[in-house]
Amino acid sequence: MSYFVVFISGFLAATFLPIYSEAVYLFYLPKEPHPMLLTLSAGVGNTLGSLVNYYLGLLGEHYLRKRVDPKRLQKAEKIFSKWGGWSLLLSWAPIIGDPITFVAGLLAYDIKRFIILVFIAKFGRYLALYLGYLGTLHL
Repeated sequence: MSYFVVFISGFLAATFLPIYSEAVYLFYLPKEPHPMLLTLSAGVGNTLGSLVNYYLGLLGEHYLRKRVDPKRLQKAEKIFSKWGGWSLLLSWAPIIGDPITFVAGLLAYDIKRFIILVFIAKFGRYLALYLGYLGTLHL
């Protein structure tokens, strides 16, 4: 049950909803006999939640292209094409992470690269929490 709750929490937290999955993850972590599976569940859920943002951006492209100055969109595309993939490594970060995944969809960033980079970022965050938790056990 903890895997499912952490997965759903991670999924919802990766969307634009104001949910923080770290607290749920840390609640279940000491109770879990397989903490790496819990960490994987959180990372996968969070990555899949970011796909929601990606697809919202992808679907919103047609709407935005009609209503936003083409020069502004070209500028955003140029910036994202220069830093885009690597900026997805910040998708774990509060406040900026969700918009980064949205813009990736808006600009139709390669979905395979998107998933790989976002998973590295999202799983890495939970792995850092797990390692931090392990460190507190030795204090």
